[in-house]
Amino acid sequence: MKKVIASVLSLAMVAALATGCQNGNGGETSAPSNGGSGVDPVPTDSGVEPSDTTATEKQTMTFGTGSEKINLWSFTDEIPKMVGQYVKQKPEFGEKYTVECTIIATDGGAYQTALDNALVAGGDTAPDMYAAEAAFILKYSQGDMAKFAATYKELGIDVDAKIKEADIAKYTIEVGSRGGDLVALGYQATGCAMIYNAEVAKDAFGTEDPAEIEKIVGAGSGNWDKFFEAAAKLKEKGYAAVSGSGDIWNACEKSADTAWIVNGQLNIDPKREKFLDIAKTLKDNGWSNDAAGWSEAWYADMKGEGAQKVFAFFGPAWLINYVMIGNSGGNKAGEGTFGQWRVCAPPVGFFWGGTWVLGNKDTSKKEGVAELIEWITLDSSDTGLQYLWANGSVDWDNDPNTATAKDTVASATVMAKSDGKLDFCGGQNVFPAFIAGNQYASAKAMTQYDETINGYFTDAASQYAEGNVDRDGAIEQFKTNVQDNLSF
Repeated sequence: MKKVIASVLSLAMVAALATGCQNGNGGETSAPSNGGSGVDPVPTDSGVEPSDTTATEKQTMTFGTGSEKINLWSFTDEIPKMVGQYVKQKPEFGEKYTVECTIIATDGGAYQTALDNALVAGGDTAPDMYAAEAAFILKYSQGDMAKFAATYKELGIDVDAKIKEADIAKYTIEVGSRGGDLVALGYQATGCAMIYNAEVAKDAFGTEDPAEIEKIVGAGSGNWDKFFEAAAKLKEKGYAAVSGSGDIWNACEKSADTAWIVNGQLNIDPKREKFLDIAKTLKDNGWSNDAAGWSEAWYADMKGEGAQKVFAFFGPAWLINYVMIGNSGGNKAGEGTFGQWRVCAPPVGFFWGGTWVLGNKDTSKKEGVAELIEWITLDSSDTGLQYLWANGSVDWDNDPNTATAKDTVASATVMAKSDGKLDFCGGQNVFPAFIAGNQYASAKAMTQYDETINGYFTDAASQYAEGNVDRDGAIEQFKTNVQDNLSF
């Protein structure tokens, strides 16, 4: 697989991934384990490979030579390099503007702290446009720092027409809206699918056809009933349904109907509380390999080298492109599990990760900022960033070794006309399944405190699954941690 540029890394995983993340060329990945419970102690919003710019110090990149300066802030070099692509594609933009990009990694909250200070200080050094990832986007689109974001309409973007034309995934709009007005959008769609092993499916169910597998696992049902019926059949054949219960946590967390905080009080949505039972059921029935996400055991399961061969992983396209391919044990069909995987809609819809782009309400360069934001997030033409991204045609620095993988994008219009066939998935066009995943995904139950609260809850679920506390004790442990450490 070609080297990829960094995308939406979560605060929890940046340091671990930066020290040993899979580069897609057969090397091993290294990340912390929670001791084998299969529940991530601190869940991640993304696991995409970091670039060389994830050091803690500030770095800068500059594109264009124009007299008008645009300050862009980001936590990786991905969006800055998109700007470089646009300047190359449209040189007249670079003749008018100089885009100075400030890159600060999310390690220890460094990016948020610096961005907050710069937005509050204002002036010529403040960002004209800036990026926020799924782990903290709500803070900037709807929360404590949302007042600094310009609406896309204020920037001069024909939002309604462009959203309709591009058929933008609903959840990205929900995340990026403040009081009904759009202030941020993502370019990479992270709605999730079920990524299953066709050989395991054929042996256990007599079919590997995605349409039939969807019926077997209850795709789109909104619950796990049929999936667990399938898990019992898989166990009879000697297979694990999932690598670890953490693989299902993201779906439980993001499919909730109500937020962690309601009217200023901690609230446990039934779909999130259900995860306690899911983690315990998987553990007690031996339906998983008890592998924690980002652990060596997790990667071994992707190779088919775990205690039991694993039927399915749940995630967005980046999980395939930047994690599973490099950990499959091969680069072509017949090597490791490369080529054995297929994709279908999941039982429960959710999204995982993403990066949103915002403009500063006080920018004096609204026209230039709007042009960049629109090209990145809303342009569904064959020359827009999303079409290039979906088709693996973004050629960073004229270097074919740094072109992007085929990735899912926010625009269903773009994916519908793009080539989503992956050799890793036996030549299957994976885009239709991910379009469905985007449609199922919702962001209605998010808060700016989710990252921290999720960590406390998955830790409690792990303790319960391992038998260290009973169910009521796990809930009380969770409530105590939230009450002792958060104030909202």
